[in-house]
Amino acid sequence: MFFNMNKLKYSVRSMRLRTLPLSLSGVILGIALAASDYHIRILTVVFILITTVSLQILSNLSNELGDVQNGTDTSDRQGPEYGLNSGALSIGDMKRLILIFVIVSAVSGLLMIRFSFGTFFSLESLCLILLGAAAINAAMRYTLGKNPYGYRGLGDIYVFTFFGIVAVLGAYFVAAHTLSGWFLLLPASAIGLFSVGVLNVNNIRDMKTDEATRVTVALKLGIRNARIYQTVLIAAGWICAVVYCLFRYPDPWHYLFILVLPLFVKHLHGIWTRSGRELDPMLPLLVMSSFLFSLLFGLGFLIYLFR
Repeated sequence: MFFNMNKLKYSVRSMRLRTLPLSLSGVILGIALAASDYHIRILTVVFILITTVSLQILSNLSNELGDVQNGTDTSDRQGPEYGLNSGALSIGDMKRLILIFVIVSAVSGLLMIRFSFGTFFSLESLCLILLGAAAINAAMRYTLGKNPYGYRGLGDIYVFTFFGIVAVLGAYFVAAHTLSGWFLLLPASAIGLFSVGVLNVNNIRDMKTDEATRVTVALKLGIRNARIYQTVLIAAGWICAVVYCLFRYPDPWHYLFILVLPLFVKHLHGIWTRSGRELDPMLPLLVMSSFLFSLLFGLGFLIYLFR
């Protein structure tokens, strides 16, 4: 499989590497906030990042396979062409890729726990192993299986939970071995809301082709209300971030993330003025805006600590 250059090219394309900044946004913010409060180990950070990337790729591959097997990835889809719908990869090829990333995710997750806690048999380690198993299962069952939740309008809940709450709080806890307070839910919610926004843009773009094959929040709301929903998601994320900073020691550096506000405004302008394939540029724009937001958010707290 991997000696065929065309299959290799489409295997990489199916991994959808442009989605990785979004999956990394939450854990980078969690790590940065933990580093501003406690001493953290570099090897733990490395394996947090590797585990996050491998889980995201596993999710992307599983989603593609699920869409094809369920007949929802048709020739008139609005998004880009990947390995299976191009014919470059077979179902067997995709299943082997998925197995590889299940193994990589599991091994990397176990090494992350080992370097962080030094054992697999503490209560914290066992809870994280169970959470990791749940994350692998959730990554695969979005469109795979007999009753995939991605076709039942539950994708927004999954994305908010795993890309926001689990990513930020999980990374913070693995790095610091504690959680500093309930108010960490605020930056976690901010990243979760932006991540749901990415999914919602995708669903708004694909409303015409999704109507016959799946249920999404955008379809339930209709185009105008889906745009209002997108605006609320972005605005609520920013409110959560500002309120969190107000809970911490007030300092101008904590608000460094405000530098990316124009990108979010540009994104919302595109949501209200574009439709169909014209919305495709709004996806990477929101992904990179969220990534830069998390970098600047975390950097602001680190600069305040080390200045």
